[in-house]
Amino acid sequence: MLPTLDEQVPQLRSGRRGTEGHRCLPFAAGAVQIGALVQEVGLKKYHTEIGWSSADSITLFGMSLPDDILGKLSFGDMAFLELTRRAPNERESRMFNAMLVTLVEHGLTPSSLVARLTYLGAPESMQAAVAAGLCGLGTVFVGSIEGSAKMLYEAMPKSDPEADLPALARDVVARFDANKTIVPGIGHPFHKPIDPRTPRLIALAKETGFHGRYVELILAIAAEAERSKGKPLPTNATGMLGALCCEMGFDWKICRGLGVMARAVGLVGHILEESRKPMAQSVWLRTEAEATDHFRNEAQ
Repeated sequence: MLPTLDEQVPQLRSGRRGTEGHRCLPFAAGAVQIGALVQEVGLKKYHTEIGWSSADSITLFGMSLPDDILGKLSFGDMAFLELTRRAPNERESRMFNAMLVTLVEHGLTPSSLVARLTYLGAPESMQAAVAAGLCGLGTVFVGSIEGSAKMLYEAMPKSDPEADLPALARDVVARFDANKTIVPGIGHPFHKPIDPRTPRLIALAKETGFHGRYVELILAIAAEAERSKGKPLPTNATGMLGALCCEMGFDWKICRGLGVMARAVGLVGHILEESRKPMAQSVWLRTEAEATDHFRNEAQ
């Protein structure tokens, strides 16, 4: 039987714990009583600006999901709404959707291989396979969009038309060199001498009005890194996406989330293909055979 409000008030006021060690909350109280009690004992009220549901409605950011969103906003537009609390205009929609599409797919990458291998072991749990693949989106693959955006904001907290971009670029590269860390957003393991996605993103940024100082800064950093290292280190896709996130005013902390949203779609596609044309078991067995072949040779 749930405790009554009268029984819980003394516990809340004194900070005493319930039978399972948790602070007692007024489950039996009505909504108005709960609000008054929370205020009385100084507890912070839960609060969200995202949305709420009733028996016959779903409201998100002040918009009706059935009437204002469904059939009117694309998947990318909905993601933009979640991040900015407003629907995008036409140029924002075009740029942001292109940014997401950039990261949906990149072939048999570590994340897609992990997803396929996880699906091999747990075919009943597609979400686990997708989650396994997403766990690999870090500072090397996809997640470098976050690192590049953070780097750009630290170098230039606000877009500054008077900033000396070559000087800022020299400072950035020197700092990463001093720390013996890789400059995020430049170079690529096999897209050489240029990441083919970057020129298209630059063109779209010019067409939509997002080719600003942060785009110029990431290009300046890549040029300075090339000069410093003496080898081609062009701006890669995640570096340009980080710059575009800055142009759009996104907090750097959520920039990796764009990669998470996008790559989840691609991983579902890989899992579908794996279910129809499996390769994960062959990858496992061939890897095991090659990695342990020396044992068999030694045993002969």
